[in-house]
Amino acid sequence: MNRPFPAAAFAALLMVTASARAHAQAPASPDAVFAATTLNLSAYGEARAAPDMATITLGVESTEPTAARAMAANAARMTQVVAAIRHAGVAARDLQTTSLNLGPQYVYAQDQPPRLTGYKASNQLIVTVNDLSHLGELADATVAAGATDVGQISLGLANPLSTENAARIAAVKALEDKASLYANAVGYRIVRLVNLSENGGYAPSPPRPMAMMAMRSPSQPTPIEAGDLKVRIDVSGVFELAH
Repeated sequence: MNRPFPAAAFAALLMVTASARAHAQAPASPDAVFAATTLNLSAYGEARAAPDMATITLGVESTEPTAARAMAANAARMTQVVAAIRHAGVAARDLQTTSLNLGPQYVYAQDQPPRLTGYKASNQLIVTVNDLSHLGELADATVAAGATDVGQISLGLANPLSTENAARIAAVKALEDKASLYANAVGYRIVRLVNLSENGGYAPSPPRPMAMMAMRSPSQPTPIEAGDLKVRIDVSGVFELAH
């Protein structure tokens, strides 16, 4: 027995079918695809600040006929270096050993097998310095205590947030200025900022070689010029435009 199809359901089916045909036949207008005209831009801001901390990489190398003597000599010398650093006021938490190596040393001659001449032990240490006024004196003291390698110095900021925020404000201002320039050039105006993202932040200055001169007198420590650090913030933004 066939039941009659409800009139309400039939009417709803006709409406859905008609709507589907209308959407299938009418091409999408450009306004439907591009709901708004947008402008995508990037900019950056910079701020400068005087560094208030530094890290120094230094080390001790010892070469002896046997491995045991090389390690013992290296340990004794590094102990003296650490004592000199601590005497200069650097806390134990600001000292970090980064490598400890021991290896044989050979002499190579043509048509001859390698000849063992001894062993070299090396110990590398990173020192964090929070008082830059005595940085040169500290470097000289480590050499006087037995450091054989004072390699690199990196200057930085202990608390970079305020400098970062100054760079952020400069970056946003630069982004807004650039957006206004482009919008005016093409005859548009800015309606609103749709999206804003940050792409970078503070990074310490790259390590620089620290050339240690011959031992100086206490009245003439190795000069170290701190200068200023440049903090850069990169931002990207999407602006909605209108005529």
